[in-house]
Amino acid sequence: MRLHSRVSRESPLRLGVIRPAQSARAMRSGSRLLNLAPAIALVAIFVTGCAGRQPAANRQPAPSVQPAPPEATANRDAGAPGKPAPDEGTVYEEGKASWYGAPFHGRQASNGEIYDMNKLTAAHRTLPFNTVVRVTNTTNGKSTTVRITDRGPFVDNRIIDLSFAAAKEIDLVGPGVVAVRLEILSAIDSNDGFFTIQIGAFRDRANAERLRDRLRATYSPVAIQETGSADSALYRVRVGKVSGEDAAHRLGEKLRQSEGLKPLIFRLDMNAPGGEN
Repeated sequence: MRLHSRVSRESPLRLGVIRPAQSARAMRSGSRLLNLAPAIALVAIFVTGCAGRQPAANRQPAPSVQPAPPEATANRDAGAPGKPAPDEGTVYEEGKASWYGAPFHGRQASNGEIYDMNKLTAAHRTLPFNTVVRVTNTTNGKSTTVRITDRGPFVDNRIIDLSFAAAKEIDLVGPGVVAVRLEILSAIDSNDGFFTIQIGAFRDRANAERLRDRLRATYSPVAIQETGSADSALYRVRVGKVSGEDAAHRLGEKLRQSEGLKPLIFRLDMNAPGGEN
């Protein structure tokens, strides 16, 4: 409408003078403007419509909700409340590993099984029997998977004793001791159960008895455990029967600071047929 009004205002008709040339030019201009009117109208409609909504490029899509993986849900439900049980790949411990074969091959392990050095098993001081563990030699990246069937090692700067077969898989046999990383592959509660603190091991029973008698006034119980055969007996002095591994470590630290001892924490396997506890 405004286009037609502007044409009429600029037309010579306002002056009351009609000139043929001007009239022809006005008619041609009006014709061209009339021909452009549909296109201008479409542009106006497009602009008006776009002004009423946000451009698609600026609209943020609604966030999609991804369901939790089934294994994550299972882990939240397992183990102690608020503390998910370890799942595959959980790093449990780092330290030194050694291995054992003969003369222990064919003897009874702590869980009652006969130790076979050609099977993939291991000894650990506190992990429950049948815990499955991945052991990685951190110097070469080689790994082996073992099942805990025995107790040990009895040296304070080592965390696990591997069978001969497992030691071969990670190139441990030659060096004898290597740095390793332990990863739990089965859900456990490592803090559950009872623990004791070993504070000494003696070939002479009299030495074990003297240490036991010295500590009895302050700590209870203090016991001597005899292991090995009659001709190669070893007498281990152990303190306490503590519920929970965390509490056992606190007692061990107290023995270290107050008595100058080197504590080793062991799980008490109360019903193990071949257990040393």
